Amino acid sequence: MFLYNLTLQRATGISFAIHGNFSGTKQQEIVVSRGKILELLRPDPNTGKVHTLLTVEVFGVIRSLMAFRLTGGTKDYIVVGSDSGRIVILEYQPSKNMFEKIHQETFGKSGCRRIVPGQFLAVDPKGRAVMISAIEKQKLVYILNRDAAARLTISSPLEAHKANTLVYHVVGVDVGFENPMFACLEMDYEEADNDPTGEAAANTQQTLTFYELDLGLNHVVRKYSEPLEEHGNFLITVPGGSDGPSGVLICSENYITYKNFGDQPDIRCPIPRRRNDLDDPERGMIFVCSATHKTKSMFFFLAQTEQGDIFKITLETDEDMVTEIRLKYFDTVPVAAAMCVLKTGFLFVASEFGNHDLYHTVHLGDDDEEAESSSAMPLEEGDIADLANEDTPQLYVACGRGPRSSLRVLRHGLEVSEMAVSELPGNPNAVWTVRRHIEDEFDAYIIVSFVNATLVLSIGETVEEVTDSGFLGTTPTLSCSLLGDDALVQVYPDGIRHIRADKRVNEWKTPGKKTIVKCAVNQRQVVIALTGGELVYFEMDPSGQLNEYTERKEMSADVVCMSLANVPPGEQRSRFLAVGLVDNTVRIISLDPSDCLQPLSMQALPAQPESLCIVEMGGTEKQDELGERGSIGFLYLNIGLQNGVLLRTVLDPVTGDLSDTRTRYLGSRPVKLFRVRMQGQEAVLAMSSRSWLSYSYQSRFHLTPLSYETLEFASGFASEQCPEGIVAISTNTLRILALEKLGAVFNQVAFPLQYTPRKFVIHPESNNLIIIETDHNAYTEATKAQRKQQMAEEMVEAAGEDERELAAEMAAAFLNENLPESIFGAPKAGNGQWASVIRVMNPIQGNTLDLVQLEQNEAAFSVAVCRFSNTGEDWYVLVGVAKDLILNPRSVAGGFVYTYKLVNNGEKLEFLHKTPVEEVPAAIAPFQGRVLIGVGKLLRVYDLGKKKLLRKCENKHIANYISGIQTIGHRVIVSDVQESFIWVRYKRNENQLIIFADDTYPRWVTTASLLDYDTVAGADKFGNICVVRLPPNTNDEVDEDPTGNKALWDRGLLNGASQKAEVIMNYHVGETVLSLQKTTLIPGGSESLVYTTLSGGIGILVPFTSHEDHDFFQHVEMHLRSEHPPLCGRDHLSFRSYYFPVKNVIDGDLCEQFNSMEPNKQKNVSEELDRTPPEVSKKLEDIRTRYAF
Repeated sequence: MFLYNLTLQRATGISFAIHGNFSGTKQQEIVVSRGKILELLRPDPNTGKVHTLLTVEVFGVIRSLMAFRLTGGTKDYIVVGSDSGRIVILEYQPSKNMFEKIHQETFGKSGCRRIVPGQFLAVDPKGRAVMISAIEKQKLVYILNRDAAARLTISSPLEAHKANTLVYHVVGVDVGFENPMFACLEMDYEEADNDPTGEAAANTQQTLTFYELDLGLNHVVRKYSEPLEEHGNFLITVPGGSDGPSGVLICSENYITYKNFGDQPDIRCPIPRRRNDLDDPERGMIFVCSATHKTKSMFFFLAQTEQGDIFKITLETDEDMVTEIRLKYFDTVPVAAAMCVLKTGFLFVASEFGNHDLYHTVHLGDDDEEAESSSAMPLEEGDIADLANEDTPQLYVACGRGPRSSLRVLRHGLEVSEMAVSELPGNPNAVWTVRRHIEDEFDAYIIVSFVNATLVLSIGETVEEVTDSGFLGTTPTLSCSLLGDDALVQVYPDGIRHIRADKRVNEWKTPGKKTIVKCAVNQRQVVIALTGGELVYFEMDPSGQLNEYTERKEMSADVVCMSLANVPPGEQRSRFLAVGLVDNTVRIISLDPSDCLQPLSMQALPAQPESLCIVEMGGTEKQDELGERGSIGFLYLNIGLQNGVLLRTVLDPVTGDLSDTRTRYLGSRPVKLFRVRMQGQEAVLAMSSRSWLSYSYQSRFHLTPLSYETLEFASGFASEQCPEGIVAISTNTLRILALEKLGAVFNQVAFPLQYTPRKFVIHPESNNLIIIETDHNAYTEATKAQRKQQMAEEMVEAAGEDERELAAEMAAAFLNENLPESIFGAPKAGNGQWASVIRVMNPIQGNTLDLVQLEQNEAAFSVAVCRFSNTGEDWYVLVGVAKDLILNPRSVAGGFVYTYKLVNNGEKLEFLHKTPVEEVPAAIAPFQGRVLIGVGKLLRVYDLGKKKLLRKCENKHIANYISGIQTIGHRVIVSDVQESFIWVRYKRNENQLIIFADDTYPRWVTTASLLDYDTVAGADKFGNICVVRLPPNTNDEVDEDPTGNKALWDRGLLNGASQKAEVIMNYHVGETVLSLQKTTLIPGGSESLVYTTLSGGIGILVPFTSHEDHDFFQHVEMHLRSEHPPLCGRDHLSFRSYYFPVKNVIDGDLCEQFNSMEPNKQKNVSEELDRTPPEVSKKLEDIRTRYAF
């Protein structure tokens, strides 16, 4: 079995975010890293939306990210510290839309190691040097400069090593143009290591150490070091030189401290706490992230506490001496992993969990309004099913953490925002938009055509009917367009109406009894087809007159559709006309004066064409003869067929030949095509039983359905409110739509939850979800109310006689105050405090049907829905709960299995009984009319009793702790928390569970999925996926040997079972996979293995069906590894083999980077494969569309 890995949705959790002018313009962009992905975002200051400009997989772990610019430069570079043992400097090239690797300096081994630098990066604020540091011992400083051609140069590394030293954080100190200086939070553990009594370890202090780079001597010296009173967790650089007092702010538990060289005394300031906080009072408070904002005249810092409160920090100075630190409450946002303050007044917050936000600062004082941007989630558990009875399955994923968690329903398609919907006086059959003048930014009219009339609406503040536009209203319209600079043209069955800007009208009438059946128009040309297949061609002359070409062209059959391309910039006309005929052919006809109306090429089609559309797409993919890269896209002819298939063919711009056809099935109705504009490029809207958008995004073609009801006709639409919209008709309504999240594969509906969702199951009859939610370090609602009551009483008691009334009022206000926890965070209760609920939810409406609150410190860990053989048709829900679990050092007071009966068609939980067990029941699975429960490391079979569950059978030989149970037939596959899979056979007659096989590798299994009777796919917590299969000769009829006469070496306890499973495939995803499922994602597609990850990624592994396919992709992958190495300098093969050598998996994410390579490299690679570049990208596209989107 050979598999191919494809990512459907890239990871969304952000680990680092930096901002700067990466494209060299005035506009600020944000670069974020999402684990192994670098992404460039541009916030639009006008709309508050965030656009993704570029996303690149780097096939390595990004451990640190910094922006820097050389002194006097206008462009920021990106420095990346990764697990590759190399420092990499990237520059963004806006013309090619790619990151270019400028420098890559190797200094150590690959992998995330303790003493190999890469964990911390610090940049000199003046852009002269960069320090890259390891967690322990090693630090390297590189000097950056520019050469005569203004290219960036990098020096050889200067060492600043110190043995036996742990590093907590590193920053560059702003010292103006003095020698560059770096500040480190360090701890020396040498004494603690050598002292056997342990006293030294207790007295170890953290130090703040300054390293100075002497530019004259080209050498780094450890300048100064001083011990700190409390333990710091990070440093903030204070602007220096002419901008400020220099120095650093040290953020530590409960305090923030300012330190600097010289006579400056330390200034300390406590971190403010919330009044009447429900948190554990013993718990300290720390800042978790910060952002600096500096203008010519002032600077301030924003620092966020772990509760989410942001404080604005300013320094009061007196002649270069800092006199006080001022903290002012600014706002509360969800806890962030990184924050960026932009010059435009936006605050970008990359949340630790849940959606990332872009806030707009109104003023730096008290009140704020906010705008939201894209979203991210850790996927806890995923399930794929068609619960909503749509034709394609939906993904149901539980995401987020704590009060910000949600259940999301993902559907394949682009999110559509409805701008306006208005009813029309009848059922229209077509709609167009036109501008008044070629220079106009926005459309002036919407023209709606009915069976016997035409309605003209003008676009302004509102949309209203006009009668003086010059259009003929008493006839249906076939097409209309802007002609030349400022004239309009209307084509209707009896003729052509040419309306000049001064409202003069020229008409051309059809000869005799003939009428116009089809037409095609662009800015300068009109082509019409008369009944009987006669083509008439008009072209605009320099005076603005429409002139008919002398000859007419008779086609061999009736014309069913036509299309003209837009006139290319700087040219007189579009050279080609595409005509679709009844005889299932498409013909390309020349409109060049030298061979006007001569046929150039034709293509036979599998069915009759319904519509045609010639567009220019993929603007950055081509180079012209001189090697100049321009946005000269390919010309594509899109052909919509009556049987619901869309064909896309490349149209040669010189000869008019058609080549390289791609096909996709879109739906059950004939496909109509419309040209629209999306993000400044041409795109095609294709309408069948669903509407699809075909567009080019980040040098790849996307064909994505719109998540919207069926539409009948559409046109592009541009107005002030909606610069790139679509106006469409559906039955008797006119709708204005906007598509914003291009490039996204799924759109999502989110339903909020109370605590972190752990697992959910689907009730097979009602399709309701039963979700268990559990949070550590949290209070249940009852305990929270009790704590608040207790605190209110204490407030009243603590007050003196005269302040009683005031205190009582304050206590009442405190009890009534209910802050939304999704913004302000839930109170942290302390270690060993748990809160849980069991929720029954309708996944289609998203409403909660039943909610069971468990008591404080009862934590739900597993759930199953099952039937018992002795109770007939009733469904039961079993929930495994741990009591008083303390994670470290681990202790547990026991557990329970709660049994509920599902009543009212699976809408209510009726409590039956609870069964005490001695360990945590972490896995439950229905099995042959009974139930299997993993209690700690014991595997047990239970049956339903009147007062509790009755134990029927158990196996004590599993190594550590059962984390999951899968069953098939008589076999039970148990996943152990660290010993991979164990195969167990249940013998009915002897009532025994017998281990008959296990795996040879240790794997920390997080989730598993059965592929067939002998094969299981699993994922571990280090980000690997494996498929393990029992060999064909495995015997599951083994006996547990009660007599002891079996050979000792065959008994195997130490080495596990006597039969071992074989590894079919190994693959490192790079993100912890939390759910696996075998399913089909598209109707009529083949099966694939879908996985979802902790960082919010969704991917699939698909099997190859033929050897030649596998061979082809293996060679593509091999060539790309050598021709297009990953950006951060990590070796692709060793990244995919991080823990186990990669086996039988080809990385589609790497293969798909073929499309973004330089054209000459594409040519080299495809020649090695005996193909052309279009053929290679066609193969890449085919395998993707066969299984998914």
